[in-house]
Amino acid sequence: MRFLFPSNSLSLTQSITMLKRAMFRCGPLCSRVFAVEFDLHTEPLYFTLSSNPQVLHGDQQQLFEDCGKLFSLYVHGENRIEKARTHAEIKHKLSATLSRDCEVFEASSFMPNVRNSVLKGFFIRDKSTTCLSKEVLKSLQQQRKSVCVFSYEREGQHCWQEIWSAVHHVEESVKQYIKPAAAAAHHPSTLNISNSDVFYCMDEAYKVLQECADIIPESKEVLKLVDEQLKTTRGDGFPVIVIEGLDATGKTTLTEALRESLNATLLKSPPQCLAPFRQRFDSEPPLIRRAFYALGNYITATHIAKESLRAPVIVDRYWHSTAAYAIATAVGGRVENLPKPDSELYWWPEDLLQPDMVLLLTVSPEERVRRLRDRGQDKTTEEAELEINQLFRLKVEEAYKRIQNPSCITVDASPSPQEVLKQVHHLIRNKCYF
Repeated sequence: MRFLFPSNSLSLTQSITMLKRAMFRCGPLCSRVFAVEFDLHTEPLYFTLSSNPQVLHGDQQQLFEDCGKLFSLYVHGENRIEKARTHAEIKHKLSATLSRDCEVFEASSFMPNVRNSVLKGFFIRDKSTTCLSKEVLKSLQQQRKSVCVFSYEREGQHCWQEIWSAVHHVEESVKQYIKPAAAAAHHPSTLNISNSDVFYCMDEAYKVLQECADIIPESKEVLKLVDEQLKTTRGDGFPVIVIEGLDATGKTTLTEALRESLNATLLKSPPQCLAPFRQRFDSEPPLIRRAFYALGNYITATHIAKESLRAPVIVDRYWHSTAAYAIATAVGGRVENLPKPDSELYWWPEDLLQPDMVLLLTVSPEERVRRLRDRGQDKTTEEAELEINQLFRLKVEEAYKRIQNPSCITVDASPSPQEVLKQVHHLIRNKCYF
């Protein structure tokens, strides 16, 4: 590997050791597996490193076809907030800076079956004549100590990987060859989902916003709102019914109709008290954004506990939405990459109030797009993604259906609002006591 260091104050051996420790605290470099989302409709391409030359076959040959201009980078470090924001900033910079001749793929490095061992990054194939990506990556690494960059070179049927740090005087090269690896039993992103993309207790989400307090002032205001909520335990009260579904499936129309017909209280998640902060947190990377929405569910739970003592409660979205969108976003590629149906990642948080019934509204993609167009409202990034990315929509819908305890009851929302309301009333009468 080649190491380029910014200072001669440490010996080469000391510098290499420090860099490796910072990057790969979960295990040695050669014990890690690397994954590249080369084709969103297939498995990621997996490889490891070896000290001996390895012959590449098939997809690996295709991935490393132009090794003179191939690079990858990974974001490491112990500060999870800084790591998440750095990854988001790099993603934006690569998109804004690199030319059309540069292909950028999502990539990760992980220890098999080791939770929270995933380092997120990117794999870059530069087909330009100027090799702009190399200069961009050098600049990024000089600015960020938490960025590790690899370059790749080809030698016949073999390919090796080199690592470099911020550019300066010292240089040393030791080859680490690319070795094809078997596909992981589960998509690597699933190793980092728990209490990072999806939160399974309030304390974990609360800690994330505490860690953000110095860089995101709004975090303090959100935490203050959480602290002000009474920790009410729900007793024997009226039924709580959650209405879920993608945007423009008829949730608003149905929830309003149920409020009137059942003389119920209507609540929404996230609650209105968090509305002034949504735009701010929607612009943050997933770790921070998900923690914000998780806390919104706990505030909503407090409202549910109070209101269900007086009347039936209808809730427009709740934990299912938070989890389904988070899992679909975190897991790259095809629907088959989602956590298996029996995965604990679909389990309801033990400390979050459970509803009596969850209804998932569905319509055809064409009908949903038509309704969105008719509404003409601003959409979040994820809602906009649903319109143009059928694969993402399928993953969200499948994640909805896999959440357990309680699971969703699917309702076809294509008919008229009156027919949908009739269907729902029938389901409620059969399951809930009024």
